[in-house]
Amino acid sequence: MPFITNTKAKKPVDIFYEDYGSGQPVILIHGWPLSRKSWEQQVWKIVEEGYRCISYDRRGFGTTSAPWNDYDYSALASDLHALIEELGLNDAIIVGFSMGGGEVVRYLTDYGSGKIAKAALISSIIPLVKQKTDNPKGVPEKDLEGIIDALQKDRVGFLKEFSKGFYNFDENKGDRVSQAQLDYDFTIASFASPRATIQTALAWMHTDFREELKNVDVPTLIVHGDADATVPIATSAKQAAEGIKDNTFEIIKGAPHGLNITHADELNEILIKFLKK
Repeated sequence: MPFITNTKAKKPVDIFYEDYGSGQPVILIHGWPLSRKSWEQQVWKIVEEGYRCISYDRRGFGTTSAPWNDYDYSALASDLHALIEELGLNDAIIVGFSMGGGEVVRYLTDYGSGKIAKAALISSIIPLVKQKTDNPKGVPEKDLEGIIDALQKDRVGFLKEFSKGFYNFDENKGDRVSQAQLDYDFTIASFASPRATIQTALAWMHTDFREELKNVDVPTLIVHGDADATVPIATSAKQAAEGIKDNTFEIIKGAPHGLNITHADELNEILIKFLKK
């Protein structure tokens, strides 16, 4: 099984990754609370189009090791950096979904764009989730505290319901996602480290990336669904598009947060076009 070790972390982290295809490297960074497996509908298309596709599990999720501490974004970005260094990657394209958008921005802040050709933010939380006086449409603090409380009291119960909101699932409306997909996501999320699930949630809830958007100095694709009830477009993609100088902003009409599954064809078409641009 392919692992690389981030030996520069406070405690070494063994990072599991999958590496398919050849050509320009495209690195896929998954969202919370899933794993690299969430990219199933994108990996095959990226490889088919002639790229080298690398997906990996965030620390505490999937098959990657789970330290007790160090789940802030700089720690997470250091794992991405270790992967890029260990595999000797250059001219890479980094693609972050939801929480993974934070790793994209923090990587460029901490390590620069010397090895990065392009970036993509898909259903991303960037730049700020939490409601503040200068971010009035963000999520109120009490709602974020409610998530942490639910994770502490009944993590698997929370995750069971969370996956429905991910896709705006309504069993009575013939949704574009199956019950089997919901069950699959739940299995992946429930087997993640409980500690990591909470600590990474705190990271995406409270990290303010607005000042870091200027560090995104490579061509950047921003894709968001206008029906995203998990990360509303007004507090995320629209603000990111205002703060990132060289961006291509694509809105998928009617798409929920988990558009990589529900609108896989539409996302893949947009993503491949951007890769080839």
